[in-house]
Amino acid sequence: MRSAEIERNTFETQIRMKLNIDGVGYNDIFTGIGFFDHMLTHISKHGFMDLTVNADGDLDVDCHHTVEDVGIVLGKCFAQALGDKAGIKRYGHAIVPMDEALVLCAVDFSGRPLLVFDGEFTAPTLGSFDTEMVEEFFRAVSDNCGLNLHIKVLAGKNNHHIAEAMFKAFGRAVDMATTIDERIDGVMSTKGMLE
Repeated sequence: MRSAEIERNTFETQIRMKLNIDGVGYNDIFTGIGFFDHMLTHISKHGFMDLTVNADGDLDVDCHHTVEDVGIVLGKCFAQALGDKAGIKRYGHAIVPMDEALVLCAVDFSGRPLLVFDGEFTAPTLGSFDTEMVEEFFRAVSDNCGLNLHIKVLAGKNNHHIAEAMFKAFGRAVDMATTIDERIDGVMSTKGMLE
């Protein structure tokens, strides 16, 4: 099983997370931000990864620290669980519709972090979740696992649908990229390493 368990405590957040990439989509998630919990559940379910998250953050300030720090820990869990990335396909992509919304997500576990985020929200919040934190969450994940991540909104008007399509597409793209391919000898790189 490719799995990781990380606990990260700061003055702003206390986060405990378990990730099993070779799971079935089981999840037990509590961050204190209902909409964010809903989105993380989509990553787990559509990525076929088991994910347990317990986050206690300074929500009396706003949701920023909690969302960003959960992204940091998730990125670190991916990095730890994948190790040297031997045998993984490395690349993954998905185009996911959610009613009128359509989102493309492509990932490369190259070891070189970069987020290209092409999407806008017309509402400042979804529940108690600040929509500007979608981009910050994915940046934190990318930076902390060395992931080249592209997210592009192809269509959509409803902010909930757009965000949900992003998280579902991310889960599906990660599932594809982390799949073991027995044809791969070592890592999928002419350099002989992914870092």
